[in-house]
Amino acid sequence: MPVRTRVAIIGAGPAGLLLSHLLNRQGIDSVVIDSRSREEIETTIRAGILEQGTVEILTETGASDRVRTVGHQHEGIELRFEGEGHRIDFTDTVGRAVWLYPQHEVLKDLIATRLAAGQDLRFQVTAERVADAGTDRPRVLAKDAEGHRIEIEADVVVGADGSRSVAREAVTGTYGGYFREYPFAWFGILCEAPPSAAELVYSNSSDGFALVSQRSADIQRMYFQCAPDTDVDAYSEAQLWDILQTRVPGIVLKEGRIFQRDVLRFRSFVAHEMRRGRVVIIGDAAHTVPPTGAKGMNLAVADVVLLTEALHALLVEQDETLLDAFPDTARARIWKAQHFSWWMTSMLHAQPDASDFDRLRQIGELRTVIESEAGRTYLAEAYTGWPLNRAGFDI
Repeated sequence: MPVRTRVAIIGAGPAGLLLSHLLNRQGIDSVVIDSRSREEIETTIRAGILEQGTVEILTETGASDRVRTVGHQHEGIELRFEGEGHRIDFTDTVGRAVWLYPQHEVLKDLIATRLAAGQDLRFQVTAERVADAGTDRPRVLAKDAEGHRIEIEADVVVGADGSRSVAREAVTGTYGGYFREYPFAWFGILCEAPPSAAELVYSNSSDGFALVSQRSADIQRMYFQCAPDTDVDAYSEAQLWDILQTRVPGIVLKEGRIFQRDVLRFRSFVAHEMRRGRVVIIGDAAHTVPPTGAKGMNLAVADVVLLTEALHALLVEQDETLLDAFPDTARARIWKAQHFSWWMTSMLHAQPDASDFDRLRQIGELRTVIESEAGRTYLAEAYTGWPLNRAGFDI
């Protein structure tokens, strides 16, 4: 017998879990499935810079209290170039802030909140395909960890299943999307050390970009620009610290045991379509951005806020207008975020074929930003997040 629900959500990441939470507040039931185990979801450490709007959604709806008690509010970032640091003060320019709160902590909060509310949340259930996308009864065909077949019939299917989305194929078919791959990547480390800086440091140097970040009082996350095909085992710990220190002149990094290293490739993607009939894709299933602008999870939250309003109108008021408008409305913000992420990436990274002219022009761009109130304000406004469309329904 098929499982029947109003909304079938593929993916128990931030987008899928938050959507189920907001729909529940509207009296709309859902089933959420994910191919991963709960432990895997909650222990995979990922970055987490949350825009102010994202924090407000999580706290005001009861999805998370820890984001304000455990997370760290940051009221600015430092742009560093030519051996000097220049602070961009968010509160002074736009009266907003961001929070350092890793994604796996957000997921812990959302999972606990959903399970406490009785959410039908199924781990280790793998979606194989979405059928009948063009009808008003789309179906998710899946199997559990033991190989048993599961069929979920819904009024709407939402693909929040990441960049390797099963739902995307049902929406876009062979049309794909707009794609850009960058000629560099980030070599990331996690280390046991106290913070090297109070806020994030984005450093431009002739040797390439570096980012000094944090995860907690005892665990730090740092990145440096590298080639996309770099072997994670190519460097000793001493070499890694030498590279990082060279990229952030003027800051003495606090070193510690490196216990995780990875290479993060840079890609931008926007799907040509975000909806087909009653199947919708959101978050990384619909778009990805380079990490430089800290937009990934925040864009997913913006998608969820818009889609919640649209699904409430459809399923409660039988009005499809907002669902019809959802792709274009969401894309307006997506392309702004794509531009900001591209701009930050281009301004801070060394291009492999850069000439002396390109290098000096880049320094001129950085000076234009830090010496201009308008430049600082634009960066602060985009980094802390444009206002979310929260009109028309009770979050």
